[in-house]
Amino acid sequence: MLSLHSNLKGKVAVITGGGGVLCGEMAKELARQGVKVAVLSRKKDNAQKVADDITRDGGEAIALACDVLDKESIEAADHAIHQQYGSYDILVNGAGGNHPDAATSEEFFRNSHLDNEDVKTFFDLTEEGIKHVFDLNYVGTVLSTQVFMKHMLGKEDASIINISSMSAPTPMTKVISYSAAKAGIDNFTQWLAVHMAKENIRCNAIAPGFFLTSQNRNMLLDAQGEMTNRAEKIISQTPMERFGKPEDLTGPLVWLVDSSMSRFVTGITIPVDGGFMAYSGV
Repeated sequence: MLSLHSNLKGKVAVITGGGGVLCGEMAKELARQGVKVAVLSRKKDNAQKVADDITRDGGEAIALACDVLDKESIEAADHAIHQQYGSYDILVNGAGGNHPDAATSEEFFRNSHLDNEDVKTFFDLTEEGIKHVFDLNYVGTVLSTQVFMKHMLGKEDASIINISSMSAPTPMTKVISYSAAKAGIDNFTQWLAVHMAKENIRCNAIAPGFFLTSQNRNMLLDAQGEMTNRAEKIISQTPMERFGKPEDLTGPLVWLVDSSMSRFVTGITIPVDGGFMAYSGV
């Protein structure tokens, strides 16, 4: 368990994608640190579960539905949060995900795949699927930042945390649009850090390695709960030889948002990956 940081007590955090496994854990840890947390998710029920866990443990949280692809939805959530808490100190842009229509079924293309209806190739990806995944991960982050950051202006120190991925520095096979969007997140993080530096708003990103979540469980585990070939390949390339746990992200998060420890840190992406990025495979 992390030590408590008095600098965070009483601050306000907005977390998109807060109903998910990873950002839900982030929301709970910030609340444990004394932060008032607005948990946002496309489905309010998912956000409410996290908010209920927080309040049950003595923290303060509200849950709201928010679709980051719909600016009116973001603005409606912003209005409700602003009515409750006024200004914000922390924004975690965690909404994201992938879609089958933007992913190939095989890592490598073979000409014979064109005659196989069971194989989805690069040529089968739909424009709608590609745009949806890119918009969800990149455009949704930009739109959310445009709306919520306005209530962070004038603070002595405010912090934005974007959620990147191991697919940003080197694209993962199959997930073309997701990889491109996460590379865009790293770039946006650097751009925004420079753009907002005079207003004391720091912008950084966290790049999780491979974590078991509801979104990727079917990709990493089979029906019997055994690792798939893709999962075994991931573990073989991860020196610590395990998947990440949601709580592995909370230490870097707290360090980044506590200005007493990171006041001169902006524009970086921190990999939390068990050594995956550092390992060449030999």
